Amino acid sequence: MPRLQRLRPDHAPALLEFERKNRAYFAASVPDRGDLYFAHFDERHRALLAEQSEGTCIFHLLVGDDGAVEGRVNLVDVADGSAELGYRIAEKAAGRGLATAAVREVCDLAATEYGLTELRAVTTLDNAGSRAVLARTGFVPDGEVELDGRPGLRFVRKVRGAVTTAS
Repeated sequence: MPRLQRLRPDHAPALLEFERKNRAYFAASVPDRGDLYFAHFDERHRALLAEQSEGTCIFHLLVGDDGAVEGRVNLVDVADGSAELGYRIAEKAAGRGLATAAVREVCDLAATEYGLTELRAVTTLDNAGSRAVLARTGFVPDGEVELDGRPGLRFVRKVRGAVTTAS
């Protein structure tokens, strides 16, 4: 079972491999990162680590026993007790409950380790898997949004002192 780890400098090669292998899979449901992301990956990785050091973002990877990245769960725009949650799970790992387990763990960390009180998330209406993960982990719809020209929903979840349970 993969373990959740905070992003570190030595994760760069495995994270780049994860993003490359899953690029087409991710692009089917979320905007593609673009060629520049891959061309300047090392620079981008250092920038993410700097944002994490500043406390404006908290990045997590799901790392398997073999060191391969199987997913990521990020908290971005951390400010005033809240953050936006985002996650991606590798195509080969999808459907095994990893996203639900990892999102639950990050929600718990948000409350107990990071001092957050609320998390937000967005997803497109056609991303049923993501909507299901958010529902299973206590997020509730909080309005409509548009994501790259596609209709979507905004979700919110209170996390301070929250207890997460399996569904």
